[in-house]
Formats: sequence, structure tokens, C-alpha cells
Amino acid sequence: MALSSPFNVFASYSYTPKPKTYLRDSKLLSRSQQLNSFPLASNSNLRLTRSRPGPVSSLGTSEIDTSSSSSSSSSTFRNKIPSEVNILVVGSTGYIGRFVVQELVKRGFNVIAVAREKSGVRGKNDKEATLKQLQGANVCFSDVTDLASLERSVESLGLGIDVVVSCLASRNGGIKDSWKIDYEATKNSLLAGKKFGAKHFVLLSAICVQKPLLEFQRAKLKFEAELMELQDSTFTYSIVRPTAFFKSLGGQVDIVKDGKPYVMFGDGKLCACKPISEEDLASFIADCVLEESKINKVLPIGGPGKALTPLEQGEILFRILGREPKFLKVPIEIMDFVIGVLDGVAKVFPSVAEAAEFGKIGRYYAAESMLILDPETGEYSEEKTPSYGKDTLEDFFEKVVREGMAGQELGEQFF
Repeated sequence: MALSSPFNVFASYSYTPKPKTYLRDSKLLSRSQQLNSFPLASNSNLRLTRSRPGPVSSLGTSEIDTSSSSSSSSSTFRNKIPSEVNILVVGSTGYIGRFVVQELVKRGFNVIAVAREKSGVRGKNDKEATLKQLQGANVCFSDVTDLASLERSVESLGLGIDVVVSCLASRNGGIKDSWKIDYEATKNSLLAGKKFGAKHFVLLSAICVQKPLLEFQRAKLKFEAELMELQDSTFTYSIVRPTAFFKSLGGQVDIVKDGKPYVMFGDGKLCACKPISEEDLASFIADCVLEESKINKVLPIGGPGKALTPLEQGEILFRILGREPKFLKVPIEIMDFVIGVLDGVAKVFPSVAEAAEFGKIGRYYAAESMLILDPETGEYSEEKTPSYGKDTLEDFFEKVVREGMAGQELGEQFF
């Protein structure tokens, strides 16, 4: 699930590829044939290189090294040129995933992007649209929620996998969807990747898991723990925990443009974040593929500049619009009351539990900072939250004021 404003939310073995020529087996199918009869469709010159595999703490710090020794010597893919490194990307058409695919392709890696036949928000994209969206990558249509199906799809590629990058996130943060995607589907991608030779796993998580009060946070933490506890000295990982995304903070731009007030909870200083753009986050995730300094670590990351409260975010927006700030301050106790009512009703009608969870998600983002939680003080720390990239929230607001938020939907992050 993407980090959101509260106003947007109310045992494996090494695989050795069969000694056959992939291009001969695929017979270089035409695009239409690929779409209808083969799990892999390519947007680029087919660069499927064969590689033979070589021999919870929930509190965040600026960087957590969870390894007792370096595993870099066993990860021979790091000695290859990018075009010979096969990267399996799951969650490739999600909010961050598509930018990660673009960044990896730009760096010259051989990218295999896993996608559903109907991807995007509410499955609005068909195969053709997905191929267009993931240009430069080889697209493998499969289902990460079904391990057997995913393994068959990867096996049919006829090549080894070096790295798995998971950008999977639940579509809405609901209870069932969180465990199905943030835990089960993500674990499936790990198992399938390892089975076919992967020696490194890059996980897109979230900084908010350091204070787990929500189901999607618990699901993410459970997978993180299992990833870190793998009994395999030849396998490495990088866990990326970003702060808030730009787009999750842009939901009120059009409202304010129309002359309405900027809505915030309390005095607008209950929480803060160091927002990061999707391009900068994708670049950081791509860094994790080969950089040995990021092996076996939990990596919290924020964008450039100081941490911003909702009050400061609103002031930036009004300054861009050239208007006097006009705020509507909502007591956060209102959310507490609504959640209390929904929790009570859920005890009688379990189906309401999902609605209660959505309320809790909104309450969490209204009050909790997306910064490092200092385990010694119990306070959020701007200073201990690393910065990365060059894009600023002000630049993003200026662009949205000019161009609007069309095509920048959050939600439905599954693939």
C-alpha cells in the first residue's frame, strides 16, 4: 500500500537452465502470438541472458545492518555487466513499480517484469497497455498470488534469475488484501526467484512498519523477518523503507485551487515527513541491485530537504498559488470516535472490520510521522532520517498546479 494522506484513505534449490536455446524455443513469436500463447512478451530486443547461479527489529535507525558477515563474495552476478544481470520485478505496474522498471531498463539491466493480464487500478489495463507502459522490459504475464503458476511462468523463460525486486503492495491496505499481497504474494516471489537461481532480493517496504498498528504493517514485518532469517549464506537482501510519496500528498491541490481551505488535523503539526518522488525512490531501489554497501540492510530513505508538517505543506501550496493561506483544522478526536463506532459494530458484523481498518489507516497517517523512530527516545527524528535524490515537494506541487493529478492514481497497487 502506498503511503497516503489521511484524506486519501477513509526452501528452495539452485536452478540450472535447461541446455536449450531460448530464441529457438520461443521461435521469436510475433507480438500478437506472444500475447495469446506465450507468457513472455518483449518490448525490447530480446536480451534474455542465461546465467548459472553461483555457489524483527521493527524500530528503524538510519541504517540497520542485519548481517554478521558480508555475502558479496558468493553473489557472482555483481561482477557482471548490467546487460547480463537478469532481474525479475514483481509489482511492476504498481505506483512505484513502473518507475523501478524504467530505471532498471535505463541502467541496462535485463528486466523481466511480471504483470497480470489485466493490470493497473481495477484492472483497467489490458496486455497491450501493459506492454506499452513497461517499454524496454520483457513482460511475463503471470499471477504472483499462485506460487505454482508463478514458478511455471518463470521456468518457461528458460533462463536463470539473478535478482528479484519486489514492489508489491496491497491495493487498499485492507486486512485480507494485506496478508494476501504484502506477505503471501511477496513470499511467493522470493520462493520462485530462489528456485530459479536468484541470489539477491530487493524489497520495497515502508518506513511506517517501525510502529506497526495496522494489518498491512504487520504483514510487511512478517515477511521482512522471514527474509532476514533465511539460512542461506549465499543469499543477500536489501529492505527499502521509504517515507511518504509526493503523490500521496497531492490530493488537496485541486481543492485548494478551487478556493477551498486546506484541511489538516489538529494544529497541522501532529506529524511530519521527508517526502520522496517516485523517480528518486526508483533510483535508490536500483542502487540496491549491485551496491555491496546496501547488502543485508534495512534502509530507511526520505527525499531531500527538511521534514515537512501538513501545515508547512499547505503553506507551500498557497505560496505557489499566490494566495493567503486558508486552513480548516479538524479535531483528530473525530476520527477516534468514528473508528470506535466501527470497531464496535465489527464485533457484531465482522464484515465491517475492513471499514474500521481503513479508518485506522487514515488516523495513523494523520498523527504519525513518516520519519525514523528513535528507539532510545521514542520520538521521530528528522536528523536520523536519511535523504536521497533531488526532487522537492514544491517542484511537484508546481507541476500539479499546472497539469493536474490526472493519471496519478494511488490504490490498487497489486501489480
